[in-house]
Amino acid sequence: RASSDSGLASLSPSQFLRRQQVLHLYRKILRAIRDVPAEADRHYLKDWAREEFRRNKDATEEDAIRMMITQGNMQLQELQRTLKLAKS
Repeated sequence: RASSDSGLASLSPSQFLRRQQVLHLYRKILRAIRDVPAEADRHYLKDWAREEFRRNKDATEEDAIRMMITQGNMQLQELQRTLKLAKS
């Protein structure tokens, strides 16, 4: 943990903001997953989200990161839509 935190000091302002965006998206996705009714589905989605973010944690290219954030937001919206439909 300490090794990844020490890298924060070397982030440019735009990298810092991008990192904040990614963390915010990650938290929003995990929060939405909490509303999934079936425990097995919750578990699967949580593992999936964790793995996706972990797999891309070393990405550095701005355009690629922006695209991943956009995709993540679209998947979050899809999950929220699905959950809303399931409740109605």
